Amino acid sequence: MLAEIARPFAAVLGILALLFAGYSLTRILSDAVSGLLPVGAIAALTSLKVLIALDVLIPISLFIAVVAGFGRLQADSEVTAMQALGMGPRQLLRPVLRLALGLAVLVACLSIFVRPWAYATSHNITRHAAVALNVNAMEPGTFYASQDGREVIFLGRRAGPHAPAQNVFVAKRRGSHVEVISAATATPAVKGADGQRNVHLSGAHVYEFDRSNPASDESLQAAGMNVNPDTAKLAPVRYSPVAASTGHLLASRDPADIAERQWRFSTGLSTLLLALLGAILSRGRPRQNRYARFGPAILAYSAYYLLCTTARTWVEHGQVGRLPGLWWAPALLVLAMLLVWYGPALRRRFRAPPNAPPPMPNPRQAAQPVSWRPASSQDAA
Repeated sequence: MLAEIARPFAAVLGILALLFAGYSLTRILSDAVSGLLPVGAIAALTSLKVLIALDVLIPISLFIAVVAGFGRLQADSEVTAMQALGMGPRQLLRPVLRLALGLAVLVACLSIFVRPWAYATSHNITRHAAVALNVNAMEPGTFYASQDGREVIFLGRRAGPHAPAQNVFVAKRRGSHVEVISAATATPAVKGADGQRNVHLSGAHVYEFDRSNPASDESLQAAGMNVNPDTAKLAPVRYSPVAASTGHLLASRDPADIAERQWRFSTGLSTLLLALLGAILSRGRPRQNRYARFGPAILAYSAYYLLCTTARTWVEHGQVGRLPGLWWAPALLVLAMLLVWYGPALRRRFRAPPNAPPPMPNPRQAAQPVSWRPASSQDAA
């Protein structure tokens, strides 16, 4: 049974991870092509985003694998054979429970320790990438602004990436001082002997404006000059609950921190509950189509995930307090599983109570008369 669940689990998790990586890569590549992200940061950001999504991808992969595994065993009447050999429903759930417990611990560790580290690292990469613009990949006809909005670059014409650009415009703002540079051509950025990148501008006009003292404005013409494109300052680190450490969240009373803290601790519990839910929903008739239970199973998972995200949003906005928080969603799932598991037995018990007296004969039903006749020779034969 573990093999029947482990094989589809690995396949589903791999497919979902590849799909999510492709989706994340398309969004990251749009910034890289626009020159807002260095090429070296693409693989790191994609890997971090997949790592962040594992606390959601692992539970749904396990849920689908349990439904698929039990569906195949049910379709081939192997569950019926196991029950005929004395294995009850609880014994069939034991291997699922062992696998789910191991994966629940893994998901909890990912959510509590790895997820905040991945968020903090991705935010740090994005901050540094916004400062070190990939000027060699910038396209013409687009205004590129730094993250703090203090620098703007515009290229009039360019044959392609890593090619010289014409009609270059650069504006920098430092307090009340504004520097505007207009150049006829600009070469791609190259690293100098000091390790810094430099862009050589030809036919440059430099204008210095001081808004507090217009009399000190200056202008300069240069046949050639070097400009460092990495002079923008890092934006200040903004606090984000998803990137905060779990220790900080435990001591916080902010609703957003409470919601993030409860979400991290609920992912392991959700992994275990979804595995049990998949085993319960996959029960069916012998030789039933193995995909017959997929529709109700997907609807059940969608409903549970919607409840969890809704509960998290309510806690984050202060509409629901720390208790019950978002714990009412797993509690509701446990109640639904108990009803599905014990529902048929309770219905049978209420329909036919044990030790019930036999039904009384109907007095209105008349007895059938018995006719007697002499036995003939044919009857004797």
